[in-house]
Amino acid sequence: MQQQQKLGLFSFIMIVVGLVIGMGIFRTAATSAKDAVDPTVYFSAWVIGGLVALCGALTYAEIGSRYPVTGGYYKVFSYAYHPSIAFAINCIILISNAASLSGVALIGAGYITKLFPEYAWTDIHKALISCIAIGVFYFINLKGLKMSSATQNVLMLIKIAMVVIIIGALFFPEKHAVPVEAIVDSAGPQISWIQSLGLSLIAVSFTYGGYQQTINFGKEVDQPQKNIPKGIFIGIGIIITLYLLANLSYYYVVGFEQMKGEREIAYVVIERIMGTQAADIFSFFLFFGVLAYVNALLLSNPRVMYAMSEEGALPKIFSKSDPKNQVLVVSLTVFAAVCIVILFFAQTFEKILNFTIFLDCFGMIASSAAIFKLRRETKHLDGTGIFKMKLYPWIPLFFIANYAFVGISIALQDLSTALTGLIVLGVFMVIFFISKKFKTA
Repeated sequence: MQQQQKLGLFSFIMIVVGLVIGMGIFRTAATSAKDAVDPTVYFSAWVIGGLVALCGALTYAEIGSRYPVTGGYYKVFSYAYHPSIAFAINCIILISNAASLSGVALIGAGYITKLFPEYAWTDIHKALISCIAIGVFYFINLKGLKMSSATQNVLMLIKIAMVVIIIGALFFPEKHAVPVEAIVDSAGPQISWIQSLGLSLIAVSFTYGGYQQTINFGKEVDQPQKNIPKGIFIGIGIIITLYLLANLSYYYVVGFEQMKGEREIAYVVIERIMGTQAADIFSFFLFFGVLAYVNALLLSNPRVMYAMSEEGALPKIFSKSDPKNQVLVVSLTVFAAVCIVILFFAQTFEKILNFTIFLDCFGMIASSAAIFKLRRETKHLDGTGIFKMKLYPWIPLFFIANYAFVGISIALQDLSTALTGLIVLGVFMVIFFISKKFKTA
């Protein structure tokens, strides 16, 4: 039998970078700045967010090494807790992914409207553009059209290139808004430093998301004990560096106070450095990158629903595919519909952001906490070549504490969103027990 090919160090680093770097950095900087009482809080949030991503990636990599999973986290949750919790958490992760897709689509819509300044674009208009983008790729996926890995790699390079262009603004000091010593929160702090940090971390958490997918590569990396921690440290280090430099560009070119009122902040930077035409070209490519993200999530999430259906967590209809092109029609349709419903109810990126991250808090805490049970019950795997993180249990504990902190911050800022998230979680648990009762009846 042919030996399975393993990922080398460089390939794994590129996967880590590709998983995390997305479209958020072109929008969330403004949101994070708005919630920060001063630049110290702002940059602290971005550093802490990077450390959290590092701890999360290490934790999920070990979970994947000790308990390889496919189709989401359902099997991990079921093993570590109870099938009802597995079902509920996996469902809210799916909804969180749908909300994330909707949020990123709104980012793209915001930038594409910059190409037509003569129109008075509203939040509803941007939501409609986002719905159209989702609808287009929904029908494309119905035809069975998939993006090749080569195309995805090209798009990843485009995303990194756009971040590098933003960073390039640092080398044009004559275009900077104000000297660094003059950037001060003139209004004075309205909330405490720690409260401000918690709120600022909400947007930062969204931007650093994606590292949890390292759970799928625990058994796929060559020399995992050596290359997984090295790849994660280097990959997350690259991401933190790029994000901090990009934020420094926003900080210098736009100015801290001015950042708070800019939604399409990257457009402002490019416009000031290179002019309106260059900013328009940048916005076009960014929207193209957003479309790629939309397509990727429309491709992947129906497969999670398929896996849940195969496990009996969802009705069998979710595992049915079109006999001609193998498209998961029901799963794809339901997921796309959830994205559109979220768009119409929220309409703004900020509302979607709070909802997404609050749901993520449940999923992140529950999934990462599974490591404590796995460590106890898979001791026989120690010394067999699997990845085993150092500084255990402090790394997962720091990760869990951060998401608990962020979840509490969201609840204190936006109680209705937090209550909605709790209701969604409870509804899914009730659905599980009702469906189980009908199965046994």
